[in-house]
Amino acid sequence: MFNLLKNYIKKETKINPLDVEYISTHFHPKLAHRNEILVNHSEVCQEFYFINKGILRIFNLNSEGIEISRFFAFEYMFCTALPSFIDQKPAGEYLQSIEKSELLVCRRAEFYELINQFPEFDRLYRKILELGFITSQKRIYGFQGFNALEKVQWTIKNQPEILQRISNKMAASYLGISPSTLSRVKSRL
Repeated sequence: MFNLLKNYIKKETKINPLDVEYISTHFHPKLAHRNEILVNHSEVCQEFYFINKGILRIFNLNSEGIEISRFFAFEYMFCTALPSFIDQKPAGEYLQSIEKSELLVCRRAEFYELINQFPEFDRLYRKILELGFITSQKRIYGFQGFNALEKVQWTIKNQPEILQRISNKMAASYLGISPSTLSRVKSRL
């Protein structure tokens, strides 16, 4: 169960194999059910997740109670309710497993110990943060002037898993369009 995590760390860093083994001992297996809420909007996030299998989603509810998806994470990715994980305040959003998922979980205190102990692991964390920030910014600023077709085309090019593995309802909420509009646009492609 730890091979994907170890391979990911080895691929992305220069951490020696013994230290990779040590780092992996700070992660613990967790099986999440389909649609299981891992972090509630009122909870403080205490865990950092690596996805072996499955999909995690970060979403919020608008004033009408409609779900707005903000982020999807797939296999071989890390995910957490980051603002809450960092500042230790209530998440204000939900972290959910949208399909049965096999996760590796590191508690916050242990995660920060690893970052302090291994500068390469700290660089990996920073790289994950930077990539997430860049992707988020491209999506936010790109989507501002895009029509529905352009949003779908951008997603096909940059995040194709969203349209391949996520329900139309969730994907549409991520794109800021209705599910019926998404269906119409997908049928034209």
